[in-house]
Amino acid sequence: MPIYEYACRKCGHAFEHLARSASAPAPKCPECGAAWPEKQLSVFSTGHSLPAACPAETGRAESCGTSACAGGTCPFAGG
Repeated sequence: MPIYEYACRKCGHAFEHLARSASAPAPKCPECGAAWPEKQLSVFSTGHSLPAACPAETGRAESCGTSACAGGTCPFAGG
């Protein structure tokens, strides 16, 4: 079931709604009860896992600690 994001046209409250189908009617605003909120564009996640990244590139470390990294041939660079 898709999750849709909405913004109320009356009060501006942003909320999500789990719809049973794409043709289901828009929900009422949970804050003020106004009908027909505006559907928002949203980003989505694919759930795809990436291979291990270099700790230095992810902000977890200044360098990955391998001797190759210090020599400019990082094993995490993928190339």
